[in-house]
Formats: sequence, C-alpha cells, structure tokens
Amino acid sequence: MHLARFPRVRLGHLPTPLEAMPNLSKLLGGPNLYVKRDDCTGLSSGGNKTRKLEFLMADALQKGADTVITQGAVQSNHARQTAAAAAKLGLKCQILLENRTGSNAVDYCGSGNVLLDHLHGAPTRMFPGGTDMNAAMEKVADEVRAKGGKPYVIVGGGSNAIGALGYVNCAIELVAQANDMNLRIDHLVHATGSAGTQAGLVAGLEGLRSHIPVLGIGVRAPRPQQEENVYKLACLTADHMDMSGCVARERVVANCDYVGAGYGIPTDGMIEAINILARTEAILLDPVYSGKGMAGLIDLCRKGHFKKTDNVVFLHTGGSVALFGYNGIFEPTRPN
Repeated sequence: MHLARFPRVRLGHLPTPLEAMPNLSKLLGGPNLYVKRDDCTGLSSGGNKTRKLEFLMADALQKGADTVITQGAVQSNHARQTAAAAAKLGLKCQILLENRTGSNAVDYCGSGNVLLDHLHGAPTRMFPGGTDMNAAMEKVADEVRAKGGKPYVIVGGGSNAIGALGYVNCAIELVAQANDMNLRIDHLVHATGSAGTQAGLVAGLEGLRSHIPVLGIGVRAPRPQQEENVYKLACLTADHMDMSGCVARERVVANCDYVGAGYGIPTDGMIEAINILARTEAILLDPVYSGKGMAGLIDLCRKGHFKKTDNVVFLHTGGSVALFGYNGIFEPTRPN
C-alpha cells in the first residue's frame, strides 16, 4: 500500500498519539484499554475527518476547484474541518446542515461546530431532517457554476474511496506504532457513521494482513445497513488501491445497540461515558460519535465481551467542540 501514489495535502498533526488508559482499565476491571488520539489531528481542534480531507482536498485542488461544498448534521465535525481546510488552502466553502434531531435550541443550532464553521468563513444553510442532501449540494454546485466558479462536492463525512484513504493511512500508522511499542492489539473499536473511517481501517488492516479485528459502534443506521455500507466502501477503497478482493465480508462488523432514539439524540450511556472519560483520563469525547462509541465499549467490557488480558484500542474520532451544543444534558458538579 504505497499511498504516495495518490494526491495528498498535509493538514494533520500526524502521527497521533497511541496511549494507555490505565485509570479506565482499572475502573472496569480489564481489559487493557488504549486510545488512538485522532482528536489530536490539529485542524480546527482536530478529529478524524482531517485524515480524509488530506486526500479529498488534494483531489479538489488537482481538479482546479475554487469552492468546496459539503453537508452534515447541524453539529457536524466534518463540516467544521472542511471549512477549516478550505480556509487554510485559500478555497471558498459552502456548508449545508441537516437538522436530523429536530432541535431548535440556541446552543445546538448556533454554538459548537456551527460557530467554528462561521469563524472559518464558511456560510451555512439549514435544512430540515430527511432532506435529500446530495441533491441540495448539487443545486448549490449549480449556483457556483452559474457565477463562474468551479465547485468540488464532498460527500457527507468525506466517506468515499478517496476520503477513506485517510484511514488506510491510519491503519498503517497504528500498526507501526504498535510494533514500536511491542503492543499486540487484540481489538480496535470506534464509532461508525458515514462508513469512511471503518471502511478505510478495514481495507488498510486487511491489506496489511494485520489480523486486527475492527468493531464499529454504530451511531445511526441499523446493523445490516451499516455493515453493508462499510463493506461496499471498503471494497471500493481496496479497488482504488489496486487491492481488489482483500476485504472479506465477515471482517466488517458493527454493533448498533447503542444508537438510542436516533442520530445525535443523547443516551444515558453516552452521558455516562463522557463523564467517566473526562474524570478518569482527562479525555473529552463528543455527544454524537465518540461518546456513543465509548458507551458501547464500556458496556461490552462490563458484559465480559473481551478477555481481561486483551489489549483493546479505542479510536477517538474527535468532536469535543460539539459538547457546547449539548450543554444542557450535563449536570454540573457541585462542591462537596
């Protein structure tokens, strides 16, 4: 897997740290928990989308684009990092936000990631939940063309075969770090949504013949749909790298028991997970992705899903900026 064959711009602070979480491991009574800190990628407070954007923005520049267009939920980490990448590279950016939760709360609709979108100079347009966002992006692209611009449309989450290369790169990076640490990784767990992160990881780890199983904790779709989305994209990514056939269907696994009432809607497990990580490891999770992903990991640890001696890595996909959009769900700590 020689990724230098593909256009790439450097946006992230890579490699990101791979750290032990001894306090959380002790609290849960095992297994041995580690965290891959992709919340530390650096671009506009960091997050997993930075890795994807290194390849997507390079493709946009190669094609002569002057405006990037993308979409996501209101508190979209992807939108925020896209706006930041565009600002850094001197491109215009148009952000389309879908209100999937139906919330009209001021903090949710105007703080957190939305605030940073605007600070990076990207105008936002709000759409109700259920809108065909791909069609909406094409309409905006037509507007840009009508004014003489050259648009580049980035799918939600940056999750296509080009964006997924960012997580093939992460797979290579993770295995190298584990080798240097003499760390045998028995399981890799992360939050999975638009499929690009998991697809890239699976394609990369299978291409390396690492024998590291990946478990995606779903944040939106039912398990059959999520696994099929990831598998299709993993295969497309492998094809893009001339590695067709390297991903077996059984290597794509998602657990979608922790979604709750829907995408972006808080759960008790998510709130508990965010509080636990903040108070044991001083790590901030986000309410939509990493919080629910960690809620799943904690619950699986409690249920004995992993052996006590296993080494389990949690990939932190970032997004703590979104906490400011969910301020009301956290109970303040009172003095003793």
